[in-house]
Amino acid sequence: MEILLISEYFLLVALVIFLISSMRVISYKSVAMGLIGTSSLTLAVTIILVVAGTVLGLGFFKDIALALLLLGVVGTIGFAMVLRRQD
Repeated sequence: MEILLISEYFLLVALVIFLISSMRVISYKSVAMGLIGTSSLTLAVTIILVVAGTVLGLGFFKDIALALLLLGVVGTIGFAMVLRRQD
């Protein structure tokens, strides 16, 4: 196996661990931790899509990952602004 392919598989495993830990952060009681967890979950899924698409040779994975990343950031900022107005 090439070193690049091994490192991509290692990155996928590390991202799955990061995904699980960000789900744990989402389950905390504070809203701020939920926002942080949701943002990190979106980032992890986006990077998993990019790496898996590169390894498997899929088509359209960059478009889906870019849309997910943009919608995740916009959603997190929008939700934070709504919470700030309630205070």
